[in-house]
Amino acid sequence: MTDHWKPRTKAVHHGTRRSQYGETSEAIFLTQGFVYDTAEQSEARFIELGEDEYIYGRYGNPTVRMFEERIAALEGAEDAFATASGMAAVSGALMAGLKAGDHIVAARALFGSCLYICEEILTRYGVNVTFVDGTDIDQWREAVHSKTKLVFFESISNPTLELIDIEAVSEIAHKVGAKVIVDNVFATPVLQSSLSLGADVVIYSATKHIDGQGRCLGGVVCASKEFIRKTLEPYLKHTGGALSPFNAWVMLKGLETLDLRVQAQADSALALASELEGHSAIDRVIYPGLASHPHHALMKEQMTKGGTVFSVVVKGGKEAAFRVLNALDIMIISNNLGDSKSIATHPATTTHQRLTTEQRANLGISDGLLRFSVGLEDTDDLRVDLLNALKKV
Repeated sequence: MTDHWKPRTKAVHHGTRRSQYGETSEAIFLTQGFVYDTAEQSEARFIELGEDEYIYGRYGNPTVRMFEERIAALEGAEDAFATASGMAAVSGALMAGLKAGDHIVAARALFGSCLYICEEILTRYGVNVTFVDGTDIDQWREAVHSKTKLVFFESISNPTLELIDIEAVSEIAHKVGAKVIVDNVFATPVLQSSLSLGADVVIYSATKHIDGQGRCLGGVVCASKEFIRKTLEPYLKHTGGALSPFNAWVMLKGLETLDLRVQAQADSALALASELEGHSAIDRVIYPGLASHPHHALMKEQMTKGGTVFSVVVKGGKEAAFRVLNALDIMIISNNLGDSKSIATHPATTTHQRLTTEQRANLGISDGLLRFSVGLEDTDDLRVDLLNALKKV
């Protein structure tokens, strides 16, 4: 019924379930379990769940299901499974279908916790992991082989904002029957459709743009119904990474304004990145929407806009970067992104501090690198805030 709706309409209405009271806003079914009319009904549900039937909050919930169906429709996926956090989504999607002896290929430029899963946890249980420069298609070709079960990468890397050619990597992976798992949090479902480019599984930290207002943790995995129900669901429902009904309700409210927020944030990010390019205190501005970005042409092919985040390399290293952070008036210092409030982050001492100096250098995370997640404040106010802070360099 809703297939002909445009994304913004789906983000407001798709999957809505109304109780007998006909509420306008989605109801929060804040319950751990569910009651059965008869013992026979209880037995039947444990054998096979019907449409809109539930048995336990860890397995499913009406509010959570509304969020899953809505984000799946927005992403263009057959189904989705919501999780307690973005990392629960990542770990679930990676571990659910792997066993000892399997092989995966991952891009080297990953968020710190994603890197930990690939380097420490998967290898601990006998999974072979090969890391490649995700932007080098030849390295993907050399690394993927007949025993490769999946490939994993961020469509835009954090925090150096490298883009990976989803279509090209997917073609390589699919030739050997490997699944393509993409963390699309920086691009969002508003600016990029990873499934249409060849990905099999798309992951979001709903904590970021989907909530968008710094309130709740959450994550979601979007994929085919077969992958969600046959591979992912058994793993997640037994390991306990379920999203709470209240957080699901918050995410539903976030989806209603996701398109509006992301479009405005991306426009501001482009304006600010353009303003700072060539600034005397900055060695480099990194933003896919700028013509100077090495993957700008790929961005124009895969995305509708350059995203809500840009990074800069400040002259003078950590000391100068800290002076800029401490001089900001509007932008807040934190390690999140995708929020309605603009956020400044020093990755080398926060999100990627676990890495060695050599590892950070290989990823391009210098001591002078600052990541800016652009919020919903007035663009001119943010411009003045940044320019005033850069005077401290």
